[in-house]
Amino acid sequence: MINRTLKQIASMLKVEDDLGHFSDLLVQGVCIDSRKIQKGNLFIPLKGEHMDGHRFVEASIQQGAAAALWQRDVPNPPVNLPIILVDHTEMALQELARRYRDELKVKVVGITGSNGKTTTKDMTASLLSLKYKVQKTEGNYNNHIGLPLTILSLDEDTEIAVLEMGMSAKGEIEFLSKLSRPNLVIITNIGESHLLDLGSREGIADAKTEIIAGLQDQGLIIYNGDEPLLNDRLQKYAQKWSLHTFGQNNHNTIYPTQIKQNNDGSIFSINQHNGTFLLPVLGNHNILNALAAMLTAHFLQIPYDEMNEGLKGLKLTNMRMEIVEGEKGERIINDAYNASPTSMRAAMELVANLNGFPNKILVLGDMLELGLNEEQFHLEIGQSLNSEKINYVFTYGKLGQFIAEGAKTTLPQDKVFHFTDKKELTEKVKEYSNNETLILVKASRGMRLEEVVHSLMKKDK
Repeated sequence: MINRTLKQIASMLKVEDDLGHFSDLLVQGVCIDSRKIQKGNLFIPLKGEHMDGHRFVEASIQQGAAAALWQRDVPNPPVNLPIILVDHTEMALQELARRYRDELKVKVVGITGSNGKTTTKDMTASLLSLKYKVQKTEGNYNNHIGLPLTILSLDEDTEIAVLEMGMSAKGEIEFLSKLSRPNLVIITNIGESHLLDLGSREGIADAKTEIIAGLQDQGLIIYNGDEPLLNDRLQKYAQKWSLHTFGQNNHNTIYPTQIKQNNDGSIFSINQHNGTFLLPVLGNHNILNALAAMLTAHFLQIPYDEMNEGLKGLKLTNMRMEIVEGEKGERIINDAYNASPTSMRAAMELVANLNGFPNKILVLGDMLELGLNEEQFHLEIGQSLNSEKINYVFTYGKLGQFIAEGAKTTLPQDKVFHFTDKKELTEKVKEYSNNETLILVKASRGMRLEEVVHSLMKKDK
């Protein structure tokens, strides 16, 4: 994490305050949440619609913070405390991260995409850790506040930082890319998330390709070569940067030549290596995420021969194809962190094709931020399920009812259930499950369907 004196912090922020006897005070790391202050932190109070962090500056210093920032337009800054006055605390956080990034020797891998960016981040970090000291974005710290915090958390001897870049509007990824200045970027895919804000998949593709805005000289662009929208936009950069692709089709730089799914993960081989790889995660879509990570690791001098070791040690962020056991011995796939039509279909296809489960149940909730055609997207999800391999469908939420309507066109009506109450949904699922059941739980994060998973899970005695 950042370790600088208060005088150095002020210099990085281009502030000329007279810090007096506080100048040589050492700051270790930054924090924006007064409840999580660690000894030596720089507390950065942010102003929001409903909360102003300036209220907690004095308490944070009492709790161990070494110093704090203070926004000039906020009245009554504390006196006789280690305070740096800045024009805007959020912009100061970003500027401090930018300057710290400039001082580090770290290589940055930037990752974005409609689906799979967090999983790809985890896979990339796991593979690169075979050779390098690696730090990565933790949790969902991937926006204009989270990414600066991640950069400021980097140790000075970190060799590679794997940074996830999220967005909700045009221009946001460009900002993050210019701040972090990646040496290598990955674009996982173009889906339907953020259609509400960007209007079309073309608009989403434009927004995702903003990640190259800060790409450094001699950089590398890795992207899904099966996506025409990316090919159309990125080929023009081939003379400036190296372009490599991953995907299902054999025109890509790397592609799978054989895939087998079992109950515990995926087994696959690739065109660039004779061996077989074991991925402890389910789903063909996750194999594609792994290919992006493997291509990155190979570019950074990690041999394919060693990559199984990195894949074996993979730890995914929670609620992404996470397999847990139910009270009756059911296998539950908790994929409740996010959902789009693309990722929903991929998860449903995975469940349909897994062997060894006579009883398969889908628990599906709303997919959010899909724009004007959201009802049609949900209806088509229900219509697309494999009626020969799925036994029951349970849906939840205002839009989930359209999934149920679509499902009733392929499944008997008495095998499709819609709920507006999670407790009632959970109890009904329990009626239809046993130790030979596979259950998929998937929805957008705002639906909090992990609550259903927790209610179904085996309880520790």
